[in-house]
Amino acid sequence: MNWMYSVSGFAVGLLVGITGVGGGSLMTPLLVFLFGFKASVAVGTDLLYAAITKTGGVFVHHGKHGSVDWRIVGWLALGSLPFAGITLYVIKQLMAVGTETTGMITYSLGIALILTACALLIRAVLLKRAKAKGEIDDDHSNIVNAGRFPPSLEIPATILTGAVLGVLVTLSSVGAGALGTVALMFLYPRMTTLKIVGTDLAHAIPLTALAGLGHLSLGNVDLMLLVSLLIGSLPGIWIGSHLSAKIPEHYLRPALASVLLLIGLKFVTQ
Repeated sequence: MNWMYSVSGFAVGLLVGITGVGGGSLMTPLLVFLFGFKASVAVGTDLLYAAITKTGGVFVHHGKHGSVDWRIVGWLALGSLPFAGITLYVIKQLMAVGTETTGMITYSLGIALILTACALLIRAVLLKRAKAKGEIDDDHSNIVNAGRFPPSLEIPATILTGAVLGVLVTLSSVGAGALGTVALMFLYPRMTTLKIVGTDLAHAIPLTALAGLGHLSLGNVDLMLLVSLLIGSLPGIWIGSHLSAKIPEHYLRPALASVLLLIGLKFVTQ
Protein backbone atom coordinates (compact mmCIF):
# COMPACT_ATOMS: atom_id res chain seq x y z
CA MET A 1 0.00 0.00 0.00
CA ASN A 2 1.43 3.37 -1.08
CA TRP A 3 0.78 6.08 1.53
CA MET A 4 1.02 8.74 -1.20
CA TYR A 5 -2.20 7.37 -2.68
CA SER A 6 -3.91 7.93 0.68
CA VAL A 7 -2.52 11.47 0.91
CA SER A 8 -3.84 12.19 -2.58
CA GLY A 9 -7.18 10.66 -1.63
CA PHE A 10 -7.32 12.94 1.40
CA ALA A 11 -6.58 16.03 -0.73
CA VAL A 12 -9.24 15.14 -3.30
CA GLY A 13 -11.74 14.25 -0.57
CA LEU A 14 -11.08 17.63 1.07
CA LEU A 15 -11.81 19.48 -2.20
CA VAL A 16 -14.89 17.36 -2.86
CA GLY A 17 -16.20 18.14 0.60
CA ILE A 18 -15.61 21.87 0.14
CA THR A 19 -16.78 22.31 -3.48
CA GLY A 20 -19.18 19.41 -4.01
CA VAL A 21 -17.43 18.58 -7.30
CA GLY A 22 -17.32 14.87 -8.08
CA GLY A 23 -14.09 13.08 -7.24
CA GLY A 24 -13.77 11.72 -10.78
CA SER A 25 -12.92 15.09 -12.28
CA LEU A 26 -10.10 15.46 -9.75
CA MET A 27 -9.00 11.90 -8.92
CA THR A 28 -8.70 10.42 -12.41
CA PRO A 29 -6.34 13.09 -13.82
CA LEU A 30 -4.29 12.87 -10.62
CA LEU A 31 -3.84 9.11 -11.03
CA VAL A 32 -2.84 9.53 -14.67
CA PHE A 33 -0.46 12.49 -14.46
CA LEU A 34 0.99 12.19 -10.94
CA PHE A 35 1.21 8.41 -10.53
CA GLY A 36 1.39 7.31 -14.16
CA PHE A 37 -1.57 4.92 -14.22
CA LYS A 38 -3.13 4.03 -17.57
CA ALA A 39 -6.28 6.04 -18.19
CA SER A 40 -8.39 2.85 -18.30
CA VAL A 41 -7.16 1.72 -14.84
CA ALA A 42 -7.60 5.22 -13.39
CA VAL A 43 -11.17 5.38 -14.72
CA GLY A 44 -12.14 1.88 -13.55
CA THR A 45 -10.71 2.34 -10.05
CA ASP A 46 -12.24 5.77 -9.67
CA LEU A 47 -15.71 4.50 -10.64
CA LEU A 48 -15.76 2.00 -7.76
CA TYR A 49 -14.24 4.64 -5.47
CA ALA A 50 -17.11 7.00 -6.40
CA ALA A 51 -19.79 4.36 -5.84
CA ILE A 52 -18.51 3.70 -2.30
CA THR A 53 -17.96 7.33 -1.25
CA LYS A 54 -21.29 8.56 -2.62
CA THR A 55 -23.30 5.90 -0.77
CA GLY A 56 -22.84 7.62 2.60
CA GLY A 57 -23.99 10.92 1.11
CA VAL A 58 -27.25 9.42 -0.12
CA PHE A 59 -28.09 8.09 3.34
CA VAL A 60 -27.78 11.65 4.64
CA HIS A 61 -29.81 13.19 1.80
CA HIS A 62 -32.56 10.57 1.88
CA GLY A 63 -32.75 9.91 5.61
CA LYS A 64 -32.00 13.31 7.14
CA HIS A 65 -33.07 15.77 4.43
CA GLY A 66 -35.60 13.76 2.39
CA SER A 67 -34.01 15.40 -0.63
CA VAL A 68 -33.99 12.58 -3.16
CA ASP A 69 -36.63 12.53 -5.92
CA TRP A 70 -36.68 8.79 -6.61
CA ARG A 71 -39.05 9.26 -9.56
CA ILE A 72 -36.42 11.29 -11.41
CA VAL A 73 -33.67 8.91 -10.28
CA GLY A 74 -35.62 6.09 -11.94
CA TRP A 75 -36.01 7.99 -15.21
CA LEU A 76 -32.31 8.87 -15.31
CA ALA A 77 -31.34 5.27 -14.53
CA LEU A 78 -33.64 4.02 -17.29
CA GLY A 79 -31.34 5.78 -19.73
CA SER A 80 -27.96 5.59 -18.01
CA LEU A 81 -27.75 1.95 -16.90
CA PRO A 82 -28.54 0.34 -20.29
CA PHE A 83 -26.17 2.71 -22.08
CA ALA A 84 -23.45 2.10 -19.49
CA GLY A 85 -23.87 -1.62 -20.21
CA ILE A 86 -23.71 -1.03 -23.98
CA THR A 87 -20.57 1.10 -23.58
CA LEU A 88 -18.89 -1.63 -21.51
CA TYR A 89 -19.85 -4.22 -24.13
CA VAL A 90 -18.30 -2.09 -26.90
CA ILE A 91 -15.07 -1.65 -24.88
CA LYS A 92 -14.94 -5.41 -24.25
CA GLN A 93 -15.40 -6.20 -27.94
CA LEU A 94 -12.69 -3.71 -28.92
CA MET A 95 -10.32 -5.29 -26.40
CA ALA A 96 -11.20 -8.78 -27.69
CA VAL A 97 -10.04 -7.93 -31.22
CA GLY A 98 -6.88 -6.31 -29.92
CA THR A 99 -7.93 -2.68 -30.36
CA GLU A 100 -6.22 -0.29 -27.96
CA THR A 101 -8.94 1.45 -25.94
CA THR A 102 -6.69 3.69 -23.83
CA GLY A 103 -6.64 6.45 -26.45
CA MET A 104 -10.43 6.47 -26.72
CA ILE A 105 -10.82 6.59 -22.93
CA THR A 106 -8.18 9.34 -22.63
CA TYR A 107 -9.90 11.50 -25.25
CA SER A 108 -13.32 10.93 -23.61
CA LEU A 109 -11.79 11.89 -20.27
CA GLY A 110 -10.53 15.16 -21.75
CA ILE A 111 -13.93 16.02 -23.25
CA ALA A 112 -15.67 15.19 -19.95
CA LEU A 113 -13.29 17.43 -17.99
CA ILE A 114 -13.83 20.35 -20.37
CA LEU A 115 -17.61 19.90 -20.08
CA THR A 116 -17.31 19.69 -16.28
CA ALA A 117 -15.31 22.94 -16.18
CA CYS A 118 -18.01 24.64 -18.26
CA ALA A 119 -20.71 23.12 -16.05
CA LEU A 120 -19.11 24.57 -12.90
CA LEU A 121 -19.29 28.05 -14.40
CA ILE A 122 -22.77 27.60 -15.91
CA ARG A 123 -24.14 26.32 -12.59
CA ALA A 124 -23.41 29.66 -10.89
CA VAL A 125 -25.13 31.54 -13.72
CA LEU A 126 -28.19 29.28 -13.61
CA LEU A 127 -28.51 29.70 -9.85
CA LYS A 128 -28.19 33.48 -10.13
CA ARG A 129 -30.89 33.67 -12.80
CA ALA A 130 -33.20 31.36 -10.87
CA LYS A 131 -32.89 33.53 -7.76
CA ALA A 132 -33.51 36.69 -9.79
CA LYS A 133 -36.71 35.19 -11.18
CA GLY A 134 -37.83 34.10 -7.72
CA GLU A 135 -37.63 30.45 -8.67
CA ILE A 136 -35.30 29.60 -5.79
CA ASP A 137 -35.25 31.07 -2.28
CA ASP A 138 -31.97 32.01 -0.62
CA ASP A 139 -32.37 29.00 1.63
CA HIS A 140 -33.49 26.82 -1.32
CA SER A 141 -36.66 25.81 0.46
CA ASN A 142 -40.39 25.75 -0.11
CA ILE A 143 -40.20 25.55 -3.91
CA VAL A 144 -42.59 23.39 -5.92
CA ASN A 145 -40.74 21.16 -8.40
CA ALA A 146 -41.62 22.01 -11.98
CA GLY A 147 -40.05 20.70 -15.17
CA ARG A 148 -38.93 22.90 -18.04
CA PHE A 149 -40.72 20.74 -20.59
CA PRO A 150 -44.39 19.72 -20.83
CA PRO A 151 -45.26 16.35 -19.21
CA SER A 152 -45.22 14.56 -22.58
CA LEU A 153 -41.56 15.48 -23.12
CA GLU A 154 -40.33 15.57 -19.53
CA ILE A 155 -39.76 11.82 -19.14
CA PRO A 156 -38.09 11.28 -22.56
CA ALA A 157 -35.80 14.29 -21.97
CA THR A 158 -34.76 12.94 -18.57
CA ILE A 159 -34.15 9.43 -19.94
CA LEU A 160 -32.08 10.87 -22.81
CA THR A 161 -30.03 12.89 -20.32
CA GLY A 162 -29.41 9.71 -18.35
CA ALA A 163 -28.27 7.91 -21.51
CA VAL A 164 -25.69 10.61 -22.28
CA LEU A 165 -24.43 10.53 -18.68
CA GLY A 166 -24.25 6.72 -18.83
CA VAL A 167 -21.90 6.74 -21.81
CA LEU A 168 -19.78 9.64 -20.56
CA VAL A 169 -19.37 8.36 -17.00
CA THR A 170 -18.53 4.81 -18.14
CA LEU A 171 -15.84 6.06 -20.52
CA SER A 172 -14.31 8.72 -18.29
CA SER A 173 -15.61 8.34 -14.68
CA VAL A 174 -16.37 12.08 -14.95
CA GLY A 175 -19.79 13.68 -15.24
CA ALA A 176 -21.97 12.02 -12.63
CA GLY A 177 -21.50 15.02 -10.32
CA ALA A 178 -21.11 18.42 -11.97
CA LEU A 179 -22.69 17.51 -15.32
CA GLY A 180 -25.53 15.65 -13.64
CA THR A 181 -26.45 18.54 -11.38
CA VAL A 182 -26.35 21.09 -14.22
CA ALA A 183 -28.52 18.81 -16.38
CA LEU A 184 -31.06 18.54 -13.56
CA MET A 185 -31.01 22.31 -13.02
CA PHE A 186 -31.82 22.77 -16.71
CA LEU A 187 -34.53 20.07 -16.80
CA TYR A 188 -36.12 21.04 -13.46
CA PRO A 189 -35.41 24.77 -12.87
CA ARG A 190 -37.78 25.03 -9.88
CA MET A 191 -36.30 22.08 -8.02
CA THR A 192 -34.42 23.06 -4.86
CA THR A 193 -30.63 22.90 -4.95
CA LEU A 194 -30.64 20.44 -2.05
CA LYS A 195 -32.96 18.10 -3.92
CA ILE A 196 -30.92 18.41 -7.14
CA VAL A 197 -27.76 17.37 -5.27
CA GLY A 198 -29.53 14.51 -3.46
CA THR A 199 -31.20 13.22 -6.63
CA ASP A 200 -27.99 13.40 -8.66
CA LEU A 201 -26.09 11.63 -5.89
CA ALA A 202 -28.67 8.83 -5.69
CA HIS A 203 -28.53 8.31 -9.46
CA ALA A 204 -24.72 8.30 -9.48
CA ILE A 205 -24.45 5.29 -7.14
CA PRO A 206 -25.97 2.56 -9.38
CA LEU A 207 -24.36 4.13 -12.46
CA THR A 208 -20.81 4.26 -11.04
CA ALA A 209 -21.26 0.83 -9.39
CA LEU A 210 -22.36 -0.81 -12.67
CA ALA A 211 -19.64 0.93 -14.69
CA GLY A 212 -17.02 0.19 -12.02
CA LEU A 213 -17.89 -3.50 -11.79
CA GLY A 214 -17.82 -3.66 -15.58
CA HIS A 215 -14.31 -2.19 -15.63
CA LEU A 216 -13.35 -4.62 -12.84
CA SER A 217 -14.37 -7.54 -15.07
CA LEU A 218 -12.20 -6.04 -17.83
CA GLY A 219 -9.18 -5.85 -15.51
CA ASN A 220 -9.24 -2.08 -15.28
CA VAL A 221 -9.40 -1.78 -11.47
CA ASP A 222 -6.47 -1.72 -9.03
CA LEU A 223 -7.99 -2.93 -5.74
CA MET A 224 -5.00 -1.97 -3.56
CA LEU A 225 -5.10 1.53 -5.04
CA LEU A 226 -8.84 1.67 -4.34
CA VAL A 227 -8.35 0.80 -0.65
CA SER A 228 -5.49 3.34 -0.31
CA LEU A 229 -7.61 6.12 -1.82
CA LEU A 230 -10.56 5.35 0.45
CA ILE A 231 -8.37 5.44 3.58
CA GLY A 232 -7.42 9.02 2.77
CA SER A 233 -10.55 10.36 1.09
CA LEU A 234 -13.20 9.45 3.64
CA PRO A 235 -11.76 11.63 6.42
CA GLY A 236 -10.93 14.27 3.79
CA ILE A 237 -14.56 14.49 2.68
CA TRP A 238 -15.71 14.72 6.31
CA ILE A 239 -13.32 17.59 7.09
CA GLY A 240 -14.05 19.35 3.77
CA SER A 241 -17.78 19.23 4.40
CA HIS A 242 -17.28 21.08 7.68
CA LEU A 243 -14.97 23.65 6.06
CA SER A 244 -17.28 24.33 3.13
CA ALA A 245 -19.28 26.97 5.01
CA LYS A 246 -16.11 28.92 5.87
CA ILE A 247 -14.48 29.11 2.41
CA PRO A 248 -16.05 31.44 -0.24
CA GLU A 249 -17.33 29.20 -3.01
CA HIS A 250 -17.40 32.01 -5.59
CA TYR A 251 -13.59 32.16 -5.45
CA LEU A 252 -12.90 28.45 -5.35
CA ARG A 253 -15.19 27.21 -8.13
CA PRO A 254 -13.80 29.42 -10.96
CA ALA A 255 -10.25 28.45 -9.98
CA LEU A 256 -11.19 24.78 -9.96
CA ALA A 257 -12.98 25.13 -13.31
CA SER A 258 -9.86 26.71 -14.84
CA VAL A 259 -7.68 23.84 -13.64
CA LEU A 260 -10.10 21.22 -14.99
CA LEU A 261 -10.28 23.04 -18.32
CA LEU A 262 -6.49 23.01 -18.69
CA ILE A 263 -6.27 19.33 -17.73
CA GLY A 264 -9.07 18.47 -20.15
CA LEU A 265 -7.32 20.27 -23.00
CA LYS A 266 -4.11 18.37 -22.21
CA PHE A 267 -5.94 15.03 -22.40
CA VAL A 268 -7.60 15.97 -25.72
CA THR A 269 -4.44 17.29 -27.39
CA GLN A 270 -1.88 14.75 -26.19
